[in-house]
Order: sequence, then C-alpha cells, then structure tokens
Amino acid sequence: MNGNTEQTGQDDTAAGPSGIGEVRGMLHRLFDTNFLDYTSYVIRDRAIPDVDDGLKPVQRRILQTLFNMDDGRFHKVANVVGETMKLHPHGDQSIFDALVNLANKGFLIDRQGNFGNIFTGDQASAARYIECRLSPLAKETLFDKDITEFTESYDGRMQEPLRLPARIPLLLMMGAEGIAVGMATRIMPHNFCELLEAQIACLKGEDFTLYPDFPRGGIVDVSEYDHGNGRLRCRVRLKQPDDKTIVITELPYNITTQGLIESIEKAARAGKLKIAAINDYTAERVEVEIKLARGVYAEETIDALYAFTDCEMSISPNMVVIAQNLPCQMRVEDVLRRNTQLLQKNLEAELKIRLDRLRDKWHARRLEQIFIEERLYKKIEEITKAGEIAATIGNSLLPFAGELQRPVTDRDIEQLLEIRIRRISRYDINRQQKELRDIEREIAGVTKSLANMVGYTIHFLEELLAAHRDEFPRMSELKVFDEISARSAALANLSVCYHRESGFVGHRIKAELAGNMEFQCPASEYDRLLLIFKDGLYKVISVPDKFFVGSNLAWMGLVQPDQVFNLLYRNGTDSLVYAKRFHTPKFILNREYRLFEEHRRSQILFLQTGESGVRVRVSYMPSARARYNAQDLEMDAILIKNAAAIGRRISTRKVRRVTPLDGTVTEAAEAEPRVLPGLEGGN
Repeated sequence: MNGNTEQTGQDDTAAGPSGIGEVRGMLHRLFDTNFLDYTSYVIRDRAIPDVDDGLKPVQRRILQTLFNMDDGRFHKVANVVGETMKLHPHGDQSIFDALVNLANKGFLIDRQGNFGNIFTGDQASAARYIECRLSPLAKETLFDKDITEFTESYDGRMQEPLRLPARIPLLLMMGAEGIAVGMATRIMPHNFCELLEAQIACLKGEDFTLYPDFPRGGIVDVSEYDHGNGRLRCRVRLKQPDDKTIVITELPYNITTQGLIESIEKAARAGKLKIAAINDYTAERVEVEIKLARGVYAEETIDALYAFTDCEMSISPNMVVIAQNLPCQMRVEDVLRRNTQLLQKNLEAELKIRLDRLRDKWHARRLEQIFIEERLYKKIEEITKAGEIAATIGNSLLPFAGELQRPVTDRDIEQLLEIRIRRISRYDINRQQKELRDIEREIAGVTKSLANMVGYTIHFLEELLAAHRDEFPRMSELKVFDEISARSAALANLSVCYHRESGFVGHRIKAELAGNMEFQCPASEYDRLLLIFKDGLYKVISVPDKFFVGSNLAWMGLVQPDQVFNLLYRNGTDSLVYAKRFHTPKFILNREYRLFEEHRRSQILFLQTGESGVRVRVSYMPSARARYNAQDLEMDAILIKNAAAIGRRISTRKVRRVTPLDGTVTEAAEAEPRVLPGLEGGN
C-alpha cells in the first residue's frame, strides 16, 4: 500500500512540472505571436501617425475615398463612410468620428451642415444629415497618382495608397494624438503660414523656430517647450468689461466651454472662488461671462481662475511618429526638414514625369509632321498586308532618325497609321510648328527647374503661401506667464480658531463647541499653521478640520516667512528669564521642535509678533536692597537670531511677572526709562 502511494506521488510530481511547462510554452507562443502582432498593428495601423504624410491610416483612407468620389459637389457623409469601409477594416462609427475630427481641423475637408462645435463640445449631427468634400488645399497638395505607391486593401478587392505625396507638412500643421500599446503620442498643431516660411528658411539654409498654434486661440507660454516635447502652459484670453464681470473669449488647447464651466463651478463649490453666475453665449465665437459675487472683484479673481480651474492648462507634448515603419521620437525641426526633403523629392519626381510626357508629346508631333509633310502615307496606298505597311513606314522614317529624340517604336507607327484622311487634308504646317516650339519651351523650362530644385521648391512654397496666407492667421498668442501658485491665489475662506477648554484647533469647531475661541484667524486650505506651546515646544501643521492640541497652547497663527517673534521665557535650570527675537523658524511639516531646552519648570512668559515697537514691563520679586522692582524692556534692542538660540539673560533677579505695554505712555513709563542690566550697548 505504501509502495502504491509512493508510486502515485512520483507520477503526480512528474506530471506536474510537465503540465506547467506546457502551459508556459503556450503562453510564450501566445505573447510571441498574437500579442506582438496586435501591438505592432495598433502602433502602425491605428494610433501613431506617419511622419511623411502626417496621417493615420483611417485619415488617409477617408481622404483617398473623397478624392475618388470627387466631382466638385458635396457628398453625404454617410456615403463617404460607406465607401471608406471598403478600405478600412473597422466599423462605421470609427470612420465617422475620424472624418468629423479631420473636417473640424479646417484644412482638408469642406463641411456643409452641423459638424458639431469645437468650442462648446457639441456633437455633430448624424452622418445622413451632413455633407462634405475635399477642400481646394487638399486637392492641390495631397494627390498625384503617378508618384503614389499603392497596395491592396485589407480584403484584396481595392487599391489604397501606402502614403499620400503630401506637399505640405500635415503632421505639424494638424497635430495628432494617439494611445498605442506601451506608447502614446501628442503632437501640437502649428500655423500653416509659419510652417511654409520655415520650410523656405530650411531650403535657404537659415535657422528657424516653430511654436504651436491652437485653433481655439488662447495664450501660450512656450518657455519650457522643447522642440516638440517639454511642457506648454495655455491660458484663456479674457477681458473685464467692469469690476464685477469677467468674459472669456478664447480657450486653451482641447478645452471646451462645457468643461471650462464645470471646472469653474467645481472650484466655486469648493470655496476657492466666489461667483454669482456663469452664462455661456458661445456660438461662432467663444463668450463665457462670469458674474462675481458681492464684495469680490475681477482683479482678485483672475489669479484664482488660473490656479484652480481649466482657465490655465499644462500640456506635455510627446512627438512619437512612424518613420520607416518603426515608431520613434523626433523633434519638430527634424520632422520639418524631413518633410521639406520629401517635398523636394516629390516635386522632382513630378517634373521628371512631366518632362518624359513632354518629350513623348514632341516626339509624336514631330513624327506626325514628317509623316504628313513628306507624304509617307502615299507609300502604303498599294500595300495590303499589315506587316508590310508597318515595315514600310518604319523604313521611311529611318532617314529622319537624327531629328528625333528617341527611336521609333511599333506604338509610334500604330499612332501614325490611325491618323484620319480628314486630318491630313486639313493639316496646318504653321500651327504644327508653333505647337512644337511651345513644347520645346516647356521642355526647356522643366529642364531648368530640374537643374535648380531648391529654387523651384522655394518658388512652389512661396506661391502656395501667397494663395492661402489670409486663410490661416495665427490664433494663439505667445507670452511668458508669471507663475501663480495655488497657495497665493487661494481665498482665505476658512476661520481657524483654538478652543482652550476642549483643547481643539481647527476650522470646524466653532459651531460644535461653546465658549470663547482664541487665536481666530482667516486661512486657506493651502496655509500652514504654527503652534507654539507654553513649554517651548512648537510644530507646523496643515490647516485641520479639528485637531487636538491640549490646553497648553501659548500662540497660534499662520506661517509667514518674514514674521518676527519676541519671546521672554523662564529657564527651568536657573529659574532666570531670558529674552530673544527670531524669525519664523524653518520646519518640516508635523515635526516637533523646541525654542529652549526642555525642563519641567521652563515656561514662556511673553510671546508676541512684531518687528519693532514691542515693549514689556518686567516685574521682579521684591527686594529691600533693590533700587527698583520693575523695568520696561525695549525688545528692539535685542538682535534677531535663530529660533534655537538661548537668548540674552535680562537680569540675575527672579521675575515675578511680565506685562506687555502698548504704544501709549503709562504711569510707570513716565519715569526716565532705564536700560536693564546686561543690555548696555546692545544685546
């Protein structure tokens, strides 16, 4: 029995690792094939744009479909989406969303109907109700089938372009955002005219600098922008019709009036700003009106809007693109130089194709001239066999081979034989010669352009810029902002106090506890509270709702860096009184510190803030040999040192009490003031 049990255990042990190993192998194969394939697909075919034409696959397919459908008139968006589905292996909603987004950028697609509102965030109408077509700029700069490389669509039924031969830097012009597996991209849009001017500067070998330009306008701080990466700070543009009203007229990047108003209302509910009403009058232009509450004015509210709402946004661009089928991070300048080189290459390819066509055209016209003027057609009048006809024409053209730019082909002979008798009878020699001269001039012009591609590319960009400059003005203003901290902008809307009987400190104890409240002060949630206890212990805490400190608190107030404290304390070791002055001490939040050494008899006798004019009366224990039993002390006579300093002993006599004096002259102060022993000549 024991043997059987052992044998069974051995079998289980042997089978266990084998089974686990098989599962691990399956998981490895799954990740090595399926997951990696999915990751590569999402990165290259869904989320990250191509650096060369600046488009994601769905955008490229939408534009190609619109080009195929183009007849100059508007098309139902539903029809465009349906046609695009022949190229795009996903649902109609993703195509519709991409089309609306592309149209609302305002560059490549003309719109008709309700495509939503980029200012308010309103959605577009259903696809069956709205129409679109390619814009003139898109037709002028994106398409040329002669230099476009096509590939089969996902189902092999149609052809789609691998990339469009874009003659404008679309990636930087439109911007892009996308999230893939393990990476994301966030590319800022730039101004059309500034991009073309930068390309011209690039071709001339000059330096250039590019900064983002957002369609919603606003004000942008680019001081931390790093060539397409780094950080941007964007603010609304606002105006103040009067002291009680703020009107927002432009928005930060990717912020809608709906989201902006929600952020303002949230800040108001949290007590960070005080408003009476918000009205949204946005239509074609942004207009959000903020009415302020009673006792609150625009100047003091603007900083709070920037600090606590979406009126100021921080953006972190991340320029990740697909280059040579691989994702990589690039700089704005590198992308523009690459686009400029590609533009020059595409223009050169177009010129070469045009040159070949002009030469073919000249060749055909010259052959036609020879065929008719030399009456070569008469040599085939009696010939009946097709082969002999072609051979006769070919042999008849041999004496003119030196006048032609290339050898005569069978196709050339076929075209000559297709000339009709009516055309021969109406042949005009002068007209034919003029046409040949015109073609020769065009050939010379194209040849000259090919010899100076840099100049030709600059001329192309200058003409494009002149044609569209007025359509694309800069929308965003560049400006360096002052840093606004939430602490400085926060409203002091909390009333902090100390209830000695219960020992609680906070801003929510006043309504709960009866009795006198001490050390009441207004505070914000960002303030820090300094607590000083009678035994010399002190600590700094955040403003609490309700916090127990006991009944031994000597002073409480908000931390102010330049505040001066005037302190008299009894040293428990020698029972003598010491005086010192110090600034607000440095601290780590919630850590305990001491103003003097701990002793059961050590105690604060006097503590008051004030940089000057602080006076106290020190009363000593009565003594028959003493000339006086009280003395006024000017705290200004003591130098300001750090909080841990021992301070200056004010006398060798024991102190009975310390009484603060105000600025008025009292009976005790009418006598000639005396300087306390040990304070002669300073501290």
